[in-house]
Amino acid sequence: MIHLSSRVTSGVLALILLLTHSAVASEQAAPPEAIEKCSRSSDYDIYLSGIHTGTMSRKESWQGKAAVVTSKSEASILGIGTQYQQRAELSWSDETNEWLTEKFHQKVTGFRARDMQATFSNNGRESRVDVDGDVENYRSGDIPLRDVDTLAIQIRHYLLQGRSQFALIRQASDAIERYQLYVRESLTMNVAPWGELSLIPVEQTGAEDVTYYFAPALDYQLIKARYHGIIFQGLIELNRYSSSCGEEPAQG
Repeated sequence: MIHLSSRVTSGVLALILLLTHSAVASEQAAPPEAIEKCSRSSDYDIYLSGIHTGTMSRKESWQGKAAVVTSKSEASILGIGTQYQQRAELSWSDETNEWLTEKFHQKVTGFRARDMQATFSNNGRESRVDVDGDVENYRSGDIPLRDVDTLAIQIRHYLLQGRSQFALIRQASDAIERYQLYVRESLTMNVAPWGELSLIPVEQTGAEDVTYYFAPALDYQLIKARYHGIIFQGLIELNRYSSSCGEEPAQG
């Protein structure tokens, strides 16, 4: 019975970490020359199989062709808690016309504790990852390696371009994870406190199966993300959003 509880707890908290730092999407994908100095803040609730398990907050600070994204979450399942913090720096590449991660620092305390720092080079095709002092190097021949925040920003950029499908790669702590994403037809949903909104679903397959829902009326803000697990179903939902940024046109 203790062994079973341990396995369940491990799976639940791994799911929370996934939702916390892979399902939060950004709101900024405009041409770099149109970005003023501004910031955006979002707060989310985290649920597991319908049970509220934690919260997440996220802030983007933009200036010119670069941004710093900070995120933090806290969750507790079966008496075991975990806290997550990340600071990522990203910038626009005039050479490849896409958003690239420069570096990020991630700290997890509680369950699955780690201190992870990563730096990227060669237009995101190479990375150096330090996890608790153990260093590994990774390489991608075709698609840039990105942290989860930059990956989410690139998703929005592709949405604004009108892309219907695309591939992305996430730099994880001990591997690189490939995803294929498909944009589905818009649907209408009642979302508190904003009321009825048109949402664009984006389905992710690969290392993890997740469906993201973006709201064009809210700066293409991520409204919710649903994790499709075999045993557990995870969900994050936006409950507060503020922005000092103006509206920016899409870059084709």
